[in-house]
Formats: sequence, structure tokens, C-alpha cells
Amino acid sequence: MLQETRLHRIRALLTTLNQLSTERISKELGISRETARRDMIELEALGVARRVHGGLVMISTPPEPPLTIRSAVLAKEKRAIARAATRYLQSGQTLFLDAGSTTTLLADELRSMSGLTIITNSLPAALALSAAEEHDALNNQVILLGGNMLAGAPQTRGELTMSEIYRYRADIALLSPVGVDSKNGASSFQPHEAAIARAMTQQSGQLILLADHSKLGITSRSIYAAPKEISLLITDAGAEKQPALKALENVLPQVIVA
Repeated sequence: MLQETRLHRIRALLTTLNQLSTERISKELGISRETARRDMIELEALGVARRVHGGLVMISTPPEPPLTIRSAVLAKEKRAIARAATRYLQSGQTLFLDAGSTTTLLADELRSMSGLTIITNSLPAALALSAAEEHDALNNQVILLGGNMLAGAPQTRGELTMSEIYRYRADIALLSPVGVDSKNGASSFQPHEAAIARAMTQQSGQLILLADHSKLGITSRSIYAAPKEISLLITDAGAEKQPALKALENVLPQVIVA
């Protein structure tokens, strides 16, 4: 496992637990205590955690990195997940896409399909889906949900976005969580993102989660879907080394490793 991936996973655990022992880090990531200590030193240098005797404590609760940064982390794995997701879709369906990094990559893959209605609050996803020469016909109908936008966050949010979601009924919601856990289900860091994901889940016949292996076994601060609401989890081959994979396979109807 690359250090970048390990640091991302340790930070996600810290977001949930606020403190971690060296032993817990070693066990959760399947790494040696020496490797865990090196990662702890790196996180302290980054200013997101402080080393204490036997472990780490969080200095503050950091927000998720920007989409541009998240998209670059595990990009190959996320692309594999996105491609696998297309196998569960067919012409005539209506889909919800959230503004996650993996669902943004999925938008690129959906351009090769046709006959879909795709509803999203993600500006990058909508632009990817509508990429064509001027006056060319699109393969799919693309609906960008209205709402407010904030600097540095290319997605709509707020009351208008929520009310528009409830105007539609989708066959499938394809969402990219911050974490997915066998006990707590799918979660996000930002409450407004969790609210949008929860509304999309409620307005869909099925929920498909797209989550790379660094997100397995993680519970972020805003839970939006219980395990019983998840129809399918698609993850990447790195998940096979994660203890959380087996636990998720035991509670979810279907788990696919791309």
C-alpha cells in the first residue's frame, strides 16, 4: 500500500475516532508498527495530528481535500470502479450521481452509453457528460441540479438542490462516500453532502456505492445510508487486503471487486 493511501486512511480513522494507538493503526492497515510510526511522523509534520505516547491524537477535524486532489488519489483504482459500475446500468434508466471523485470519473465512462437520464449536482460530472461539439446530439439526457455554489467547490447545494432532488424518482443512485462500514453504512464528512446523498438514496430504487479500498471500514461524521439500504458496493482490488472487506461482504447483498 502506498504511503499516500495509508495517510488518507489514517486521517479518515482519526476523523471518526479522534485518537489512534500505534497498534490500532498497524492492525487496521495491515502494516508493521515501524511503518505505522513513520506514517505518524509524517502526519504530525503535515500538521493534522500530534504524536503522543503510544499513538496519535487529532489536532483539529480537517475537511475533505478539494475534488481536484481527491481525484488524483488512487485514480487508477477509481477508474476501474467506474468502469465496473457501467456493467450494472442499461439504456432507459434514470440515475443520480453525487459530486464524489469516483462518480466524477464515472461520468466520463457514461458518455459511451446511451439512453440514460443522469441527474447530478456535480458541475465537473455534468460538463464531462455534455462534452461534445456544439449542436451535436448527446447520447444521454443530462440534468444539472440547481442550487448554491461556494468558491472552490464545483457542486450545487442547499435547499433548492434538495427540493429539486425530491422532484425526481431514479432507478439507481450512484454515490461515492467518504467511508463505508459494515455496522454504520455509508457516510460523508460534510453535512450538506450527506443530506444530498441521503435524499438521492431515498428517491432511488437502488443504491450503488463506489468506494476505493481506503474508504472501507471507515465511518465519517455524517451517516446517510444504513447497510440495509445499500444494494451493491463496488471497490478495487486493494480491498482484498482490508479486514473490512469480509465484514462488508457479510452484511451487504453484493460486493464487487473491480
